[in-house]
Amino acid sequence: MKALVVILTFLTSLFFSGVKAQDQPSPIIFIYDASGSMWGQIDGKTKMEIASQVLSETIEELPDQQAIGLVAYGHRNKTDCRDVEFVVATQQGSKSQVNTALGNIKPLGKTPLAYSAELVIGKLRESKEKATVILVTDGIESCDGDLCKVVQSAKAEGIDFKMHIVGFGLKEEETAPLICAAKAGDGQYYDADNAEGLSEVLQEVTKETVDKPDGNFTVSAYKNGIPVDALARAYKAGTKELVSMARTYRDTGSMYLVPGIYDLEVTPLEDSDVMPLLVAGLESKANETVHQTISFDGAKFLVMAKNNEEGWDTMVKIFPTGSKKASSGGRTYGREDTYELNSGMYDIELTALVIKGPQIFHRIDSVQIGAGETKKIAHTFQSGEAKIGVVSGEELVDAVVKVTDPGTKKVEASSRTYTAPNNNPRSFILTPGTYEISVMSLGKHAGYSETFSLEVKAGETVEKILSIK
Repeated sequence: MKALVVILTFLTSLFFSGVKAQDQPSPIIFIYDASGSMWGQIDGKTKMEIASQVLSETIEELPDQQAIGLVAYGHRNKTDCRDVEFVVATQQGSKSQVNTALGNIKPLGKTPLAYSAELVIGKLRESKEKATVILVTDGIESCDGDLCKVVQSAKAEGIDFKMHIVGFGLKEEETAPLICAAKAGDGQYYDADNAEGLSEVLQEVTKETVDKPDGNFTVSAYKNGIPVDALARAYKAGTKELVSMARTYRDTGSMYLVPGIYDLEVTPLEDSDVMPLLVAGLESKANETVHQTISFDGAKFLVMAKNNEEGWDTMVKIFPTGSKKASSGGRTYGREDTYELNSGMYDIELTALVIKGPQIFHRIDSVQIGAGETKKIAHTFQSGEAKIGVVSGEELVDAVVKVTDPGTKKVEASSRTYTAPNNNPRSFILTPGTYEISVMSLGKHAGYSETFSLEVKAGETVEKILSIK
């Protein structure tokens, strides 16, 4: 009996030690940008401060059993393209060690992205363990390396890792090599423009580890039949609890979703007024890859505003019916202007520029438009010209002129005549109607004032010259 108990105890200990080993997550290795450009500022704080703080906060939220490594580059030598250091090794790495190390790193040198990846991959080659590699950079390769080629070669060699890359404050035209490397590393490239964006991205990438099964949910996005770059976010159905993200890069994005029901929000990342599309109630299935195709074929409003049949510069705002927040807007500059949105019902506001008066605003309510539909919106404003001048004999007199709507008592326009022929008489472009004009002289002729009514008719010019002594 005693022997049996010993055997059972031994087998139980083996079982639980095996479970523990199996449940132990693979290391996460952060490659941290300490190049000189990290002294640059965003919203009044250096990128170094933002990145260090956000990364520390992210690491604090990782499970206690998570092994963490930290590699820094550009922190010891201003010109050395081999200035890359494994600051905290994954075997001994703890949250406190990594956070302490982050606080001691000061930006200084270059951006050897490819060599940094080579160093990390070399460690994985030696240890034969798999890992998630997260590279954070605010710049592109500055040491003639080819990061994408390094990652591709390592994958071809059979080294097991997943690489995510976070571009912090990068320009769009700088991202192509990083996108290439992330895709080669079975990971994702993410943009982050500020502290909030960096926090959101790091929260996500630390969940998308090498231990996670291969993607079982794919997304592609199109606009007018052409693939477009888009960001897909999967939420637990009926909530805003983010589960996973994927980017299409004008191709197909992939993510892993535990079998269940999800809401998918997809946002176009290329120039478009189309709002994110939400597809609710999508099911992820076990042992099956589910694909969702998203169409951003928007509805188009062609807006043309005129004044007395002449194309006129006009401000445009387009609101979903019932909403006070505009979905789109712009300025026509006297030409037909295009606004692309999701299908739906909209209220459209037009405000004529340069013209003054109570009728410079026009609103069209409850315009229904469908996906792929183009609808023309046209309106013609009307105006006339009022010219008000002040003279004393042959001399031009400087005066303040106010144009008031007698019904509302609102001053619609005001200006001065000065003493130059191009301003005296002063011209006012006004919507048709009767106005109250008040004139008060200035300078050596100060003390004269007069108020009178003036009717302005569409397409006509009316002139009034006041003569004072």
